[in-house]
Amino acid sequence: MLANILSRYWWMILLRGLAWLVFGILVFTQPAISLVTLTLLFGAFALVDGIANTVSAIGGRRENENWGVLLLTGLAGIAIGALTFYDPSITALGLLFYIAVWVTGTGLLQIVAGIRLRKEIEGEFWLMLSGLISIAFGVFLVARPGAGALSVLWVIATYAVLFGAILIVLAFRVRSFANRGTAAARG
Repeated sequence: MLANILSRYWWMILLRGLAWLVFGILVFTQPAISLVTLTLLFGAFALVDGIANTVSAIGGRRENENWGVLLLTGLAGIAIGALTFYDPSITALGLLFYIAVWVTGTGLLQIVAGIRLRKEIEGEFWLMLSGLISIAFGVFLVARPGAGALSVLWVIATYAVLFGAILIVLAFRVRSFANRGTAAARG
């Protein structure tokens, strides 16, 4: 079950949440950040996020036939991270579209996972909310591409902090699900 994978690897969700939170705080505290630095910073966090999702998916592949959703999310993060490092001099518009496509795809996959989990765990709302926020952010970036990455720096930082905080809450929710399941098995 996907819920079992998420609960077993709750710490990977926590890692992802902390990475996004740190990314958002770094962007907030460094308002004069250069576009190349922002691009490399984003690439690093997309890579960490992708690796965390991929590890969780591969670790749970025997238990869940739907582990591919998590794997696709992870591979998308790794691909975007790799693309970012491949060409750090990417334009602001290219960075915006990379981010927009990635967060929209991730958001859709999180909503699908949340819908599938609604009967298995409590707190699936947080997973679907993070998906909705991701999609809204992606749509915003596509709707305002002329603004450039540095112009929407505060939006990027706000998204990262909100997304990270929601993932942290989700991590502890799925961890408590695992703890309840273990206690029920013993009792």
